[in-house]
Amino acid sequence: MKQTLIALGAIALVGTAAILACNNNRGKSTNNEGIIAAANTTMDSESQVARGRYLVTLMGCNDCHSPKKIGPMGPEIDSAHMLSGHPAKMPIGKIDPEALKSWILFDQSGTAVVGPWGVSFSANLTSDASGIGNWTEEQFFTAIRKGKYKGMENGRPLLPPMPWPLYSQASDEDLRAIFAYLKSTQPVENVVPAPIAPPMLSHLP
Repeated sequence: MKQTLIALGAIALVGTAAILACNNNRGKSTNNEGIIAAANTTMDSESQVARGRYLVTLMGCNDCHSPKKIGPMGPEIDSAHMLSGHPAKMPIGKIDPEALKSWILFDQSGTAVVGPWGVSFSANLTSDASGIGNWTEEQFFTAIRKGKYKGMENGRPLLPPMPWPLYSQASDEDLRAIFAYLKSTQPVENVVPAPIAPPMLSHLP
């Protein structure tokens, strides 16, 4: 009888140890799954930013939103101010009213455009607070889908030459990637000037 009790006790101990080991392994598995999931999330985020960079380049955003320097072959992107919009302290050159009867004109920086709507200045798209640093994804979608200034429902329409009606056809996935990339850019502090209405053009130097 005594031997039987000892045997049963040993079996119970082995069973308890097996349950504890199983629980410990289960906990380790959960932890490992968490680490793997975090790694995958990081990779997905990096992939999203990379796709956003690709789309921004392909869609020609730098053509209007990055200030240019004049090089041997003409305008070159000023890499230190990439996507920061029209420089706040850059003066507007003299505008010939006669030329405007036949032309829509860009300044040498490529960030200011004059036409029948007046003068528009390309926006700061960097991650700085003076750019889109404080924007939500919803604001970005509103700006691109509805052509609203700063992505505000009651904001003024985005002015030419911003081709938002074309960009509005982008998928949600692509817009999220673009926004993720812009949020990852080097912040450049630059408060872009307000548009100049047509009646004020005659007052420019």
